[in-house]
Amino acid sequence: MSASFQERLAEGRVLIADGATGTNYQEMGLPIGTAPEEWLFEAPEQVVELHRAFVDAGADLILTDTFGATPLRLQHTSLAGRVRDVNVRAVELAREAAGDRALVAGSMGPTGHLFEPLGPLTRAECIDNYADQAAALAEGGADLLVLETFFALDEGLAAIEGTRRSSDLPLVVSFSFDQGTRTMMGLSPANVVEAVLPLGIAAVGANCGKSLENADIVVAELLDLAGDLPVWAKPNAGVPKIVGDAVVYEAGPTMLAAHARRYAELGARVVGGCCGSTPEHVAAVVQAVASLG
Repeated sequence: MSASFQERLAEGRVLIADGATGTNYQEMGLPIGTAPEEWLFEAPEQVVELHRAFVDAGADLILTDTFGATPLRLQHTSLAGRVRDVNVRAVELAREAAGDRALVAGSMGPTGHLFEPLGPLTRAECIDNYADQAAALAEGGADLLVLETFFALDEGLAAIEGTRRSSDLPLVVSFSFDQGTRTMMGLSPANVVEAVLPLGIAAVGANCGKSLENADIVVAELLDLAGDLPVWAKPNAGVPKIVGDAVVYEAGPTMLAAHARRYAELGARVVGGCCGSTPEHVAAVVQAVASLG
């Protein structure tokens, strides 16, 4: 049996996470507007192919195709009411690709709703949503869970509570600082660390976001404040631009790898890529981090 997430962290080396799901699926033919989770049943070979490409590139962990697989997010898709089926299936396909070479992390994204009074979401409903998804990911056999791309503290804290209600798997909590060095709801890295540090999570981090220069600032602040809590850094491959009919991310593999190496040098324990990052990006990150010795 392969080493657990905590055991791998305890070994002292920097772990490499995978790259993007959605943008790579779109390059593979996923129609715009289609929930990526639908491919778990309609094109499972494509799902396994992307997972395997990241593992072959050297990723130590891969995230399941379940970013939008809470009950609230699935209700707007053809998979409404199938939370257990979707999450269990996603872990199975990721495990098929990973074998014993990589850990499988259960991806859990925001519900897409704001808390009352700004939106319709209640704290109790939010907690129940993440409890349901976490239970299914754990049943499927995930090695760890990742709450990623959060922007509101109330939703993030409720998601942690819901996840903990139904799973004791290691939990990573990652926010998206997509307004430069703040989240959409104005949170700073300091706000995030202060809120989650006492909660016994496995790592805190940043993913997605805006430019790599902004990510540099965010990751440095997280590292300054997190103390012994491991820091996870999974930025986009730079800022996207429209070129003709295509969306092109500005950072190629070499550029993303240079930033990932810097994060590792500063003390980040897990580095990878988010939107726009391909298996080639991950392979470059692997090489850049390995050269640290």
